[in-house]
Amino acid sequence: MFKDTKAVSSFSVNDLQKAKQFYHETLGLEISEGSEGIMNINLAGGGKIYVYPKPNHTPATFTVLNFPVRDVEKTVDELISRGITFEQYDGQLKTNEKGIFRGAGPEIAWFKDPAGNILSVVKES
Repeated sequence: MFKDTKAVSSFSVNDLQKAKQFYHETLGLEISEGSEGIMNINLAGGGKIYVYPKPNHTPATFTVLNFPVRDVEKTVDELISRGITFEQYDGQLKTNEKGIFRGAGPEIAWFKDPAGNILSVVKES
């Protein structure tokens, strides 16, 4: 039924202007204005994510957006130079001093947008 449908994901933020600045200026993504105050994040390959303002926004407790990259460490270094702070986890998903997890599964590092949504850079498979 949905085999040929281009699915779209979405998530909320508490401040759309801060989100626009972060996703466009800090992460370098192409954004556009959607209808009714929605921001579109335009992804490589034609994908799209709708970001909408929500006054009572609560950040998700899971990763809402993953960016596959060739070199996680190099990307983490670049994002740190742009002011991004990576999450530090201990226990089963213990990260190193830069916030990179290496172990069972792909190499990955998590960070948050200004609204507290969790994003990641993950080693391309």
